[in-house]
Amino acid sequence: MIAVSNRLQVAKGQEKEFEARFEGRARLVENMPGFVRLEILRPLKSDYYIVLTHWKDEASFQAWTESAEFKEAHRNRPRAEIFSGPNVFEMHEIIQSAEKDR
Repeated sequence: MIAVSNRLQVAKGQEKEFEARFEGRARLVENMPGFVRLEILRPLKSDYYIVLTHWKDEASFQAWTESAEFKEAHRNRPRAEIFSGPNVFEMHEIIQSAEKDR
């Protein structure tokens, strides 16, 4: 499994607009083969939000980025003023995971 993160530096005062964009998102990724999970992380002590997705494998993520659904989900680009710096894209292979027993 892989985790893909996109760190986005949101400008002060633009947090509500940024979060509203995700509340109204197209919800297309959930139906893609190999998709596992999406998390949007709000910063507590920084300016960086993190969009974190989990995928069965890198090929599944790559197929998403080349799909018509991806283009549709990303067609309305946000205003540049929402961001105070460049985004940081990272991809990691998950080599260990743990969860509390229920």
